[in-house]
Amino acid sequence: MRLFSAGRPVRLRSGAAVAVAAGLLTAGLAAPAVADDEPQNDQLWINKPYERTLPLGTDGGRPQSRTLGVGLSHDNDTFTVTDGRLAVDVSGLTGVAEVTWPDNCAPSGTSAVCDIPVVPTMGGDYEDQVFLTVRAADGAEAGAQGRITYEATATGGPDGTLTAPHESFETTLTVGAGPDLAIAPVADVEDARPGDERTIPFEVTNNGNESANGFTVQLNASYGLTDLTRYDACAYTTTDGVDYAPSNMALCTFDQVLAPGDSFELPEPLTVRLAPHALNERLDIDVEPGGGAQDIDSENDYTAIQIGARNTADYSVTGDAVAGAAGETVTAELTFKNNGPAWFGNLGSGDAVADVRLIVPEGSTVTGVPSGCIPHTLTGTYYPQRTGAPRYDCKLPYWVLEDTRRTFAFSVRVDTVVPGATGAVSIHPPFGEFGERPFDFDPDLTNNTAVLAVN
Repeated sequence: MRLFSAGRPVRLRSGAAVAVAAGLLTAGLAAPAVADDEPQNDQLWINKPYERTLPLGTDGGRPQSRTLGVGLSHDNDTFTVTDGRLAVDVSGLTGVAEVTWPDNCAPSGTSAVCDIPVVPTMGGDYEDQVFLTVRAADGAEAGAQGRITYEATATGGPDGTLTAPHESFETTLTVGAGPDLAIAPVADVEDARPGDERTIPFEVTNNGNESANGFTVQLNASYGLTDLTRYDACAYTTTDGVDYAPSNMALCTFDQVLAPGDSFELPEPLTVRLAPHALNERLDIDVEPGGGAQDIDSENDYTAIQIGARNTADYSVTGDAVAGAAGETVTAELTFKNNGPAWFGNLGSGDAVADVRLIVPEGSTVTGVPSGCIPHTLTGTYYPQRTGAPRYDCKLPYWVLEDTRRTFAFSVRVDTVVPGATGAVSIHPPFGEFGERPFDFDPDLTNNTAVLAVN
C-alpha cells in the first residue's frame, strides 16, 4: 500500500495548505503509454541548489563549511544514460567563497569536471552524486555574493548523447551573518495504524555565527493527527477546512537564547495520535529566530514529516436515470462519495483527489455544466466550447473528508429518444486512467463506475 506521495512536500506557512505543485512527486501520476514506433525524447537535467548562504566565522574565527549536493538526472526511463560529465565553474566565487572538490571531480584552476557513471531518472530513487564543500572566503564580508555555474553531457537517449540546456543552471552563494536555526532530521513514519500515538523527535541547533535571542516553533498537523502535546509556551488553533484542508496548529514562543552551536529540545517529547480517519498524514515544523532577526539559511529551519497509516478510503460514484421527450431538457445528477473510514488529501502537490468523468449518452447534449467540470473530446483532448462536449471531467478539491459527498448536476437536452441510452460515469486520478488501480487506498473499485441512463 502506498502511504504517501514521494518527494519533498510543499512548505506550509501559517497553517495554509498551499495547493500548488512543488515539483514533487504526486500521488496518482501516470505517464501515457508510448507506441513502439512513436518517436521518443529524453532530456538531461542538472539538479542543484538555487541559492545558499555561507556564515562568517564566530567571533572572528574560521567560517563554517557547508555542503552543496548537485546531481544529474534525465526524463525518460526507457533509455539508459551513462558517463555523465558535470562541468562546474567556480570562477564567479573569487573573494566570496572557497570550494573543496570531492573525489569524483577533477579540478583545473577555477573549474572541475565531475564523473557520474550512471545518470538516474528523477524520482523516488534519485540522489545527488556530487557534493561540494564550500565556505566563506577569508576576508569576505557579509552581503558578498558569487555564483557557481554548471554544464553537463551524458551518453544515452534517442540520439546517443544528451546535453543539459546551456547556461541554464547556477547556484548563488551569499556571505551572511546571523543565526541559522536547523532542525535535526526526522525519519518519516510508514507503519502506523489509526489510534497509535507516535513520538516525534525534535531538536533545533543554531548553526549560525550569531545568537538567536528567542525563537518560535510552529507545528501544523494534518487532519488525521490529533492530541498534539500541550506546552505552556504554545497557543493552539484548529482550522475549519473551508478553503484549505482542516488541520491542527500550535504556535510556540520561547525566550531562550541560542548561542552559536547551542541546541534546544522541547520541555517534553512531542507526540501525536492518529485519528480513526488517518491515512496520508504530515506534520510540518517551522522554526524562526525571534526579535526580528533573519535566519541566514532557510533550507534547514523547516521539515515536513510524512506519517502513513494503514487505513482505507472507499471512493464511490453514483449515476442517474432520467427521461424526457425529444427537445426536452432534464437534470442529471452524478454523485461522488467517500465512504471512509479514512479521509484523503494530496497535501504535497495540491492536485485534485479525483476526477468524476461523464461520457454523454447517445442522443443527448449537455446544455448546462456544473462548476469545476471541464469539457473534452472523447479521447481527453481540448474541446472548444463549454456545452455540447461528448465528455466532462469534474474535479474534486485536493482533499476529501471521510464522509465527503459531492453532487454534479448537469442539464441534458434529449435530442433524439434512444431507448436505454447510457453514458459512462467513473472516477479517475487527475493524471491517469481507471484500470491502473490508481487509488491504492480504495478497497473496493467496483463502485468506482456507474451509468447515466436516458429514457
